[in-house]
Amino acid sequence: MTSIVDGVQVRTAGHGSPVLLLHGIGGASASFDAQLTGLAPKHRVLAWDAPGYGGSADPERPLGMAGYARLVARVLTELDAVPAHLVGVSWGGVIATRVALEHPEVVRSLVLADSTRGSGIDAERAAAMRARPNELNRLGAAEFARRRAPRLLAPGADPAVARRVEDVMAGIRLPGYASAAESMAETDHGPRLSRISVPTLVLVGEHDQVTGVAESRRLATSIPGARLEVLPGGHAANQEFPHRFCAEVAAFLSEVDETVEVAR
Repeated sequence: MTSIVDGVQVRTAGHGSPVLLLHGIGGASASFDAQLTGLAPKHRVLAWDAPGYGGSADPERPLGMAGYARLVARVLTELDAVPAHLVGVSWGGVIATRVALEHPEVVRSLVLADSTRGSGIDAERAAAMRARPNELNRLGAAEFARRRAPRLLAPGADPAVARRVEDVMAGIRLPGYASAAESMAETDHGPRLSRISVPTLVLVGEHDQVTGVAESRRLATSIPGARLEVLPGGHAANQEFPHRFCAEVAAFLSEVDETVEVAR
């Protein structure tokens, strides 16, 4: 099933407590195909295409991280999916973090996978992120993906998975990517992480060379009560080892849902 809210396409599968999947800056809802089916037996799983990605309309202007968070809250409200578990990979995890900080009423829990505090943690990383859209414009999406996609994978990754990751990245469009990159460059959630009040699971691929295990460990130690699990794979661990990823997420969501039911 597919829904459209304010130009944003959302794919839905299953029934149960709602889970919103938020993809990375080089992805799309297609990056979560395995999670759409893997989590559907016990959950209503929603996977969005962020503005300017996949089947969603291009943004007219950069949204900013606060704008993405507002949009997530609106999508969840419009689709009667509040409160939802938010599962964000990389950039999607940064969006999920902002939603938890600014719209906690729509959030049941957080899963931050191969994510980060944002690229605004220092000037060098912010500048590198702001340079990426120019590289995309210069190379074109296909060549951009050919050069960048391998960094998302662990050494010796399944060639079929590698092709899939590259194919999805080759579908990115400049308006969406530029808006996403600017939102990352402006963001440093580090000083605010201690304010997050929902149950949080941090996942990271042991070979992640994009955001890295150390960054995920910092998220886990900074968010009250959060726990860290290191998975096989690289930055795209949810695509390289989908069964392990789904198992970790499903167990965490079940634990949170059981706690909610007991509280009632």
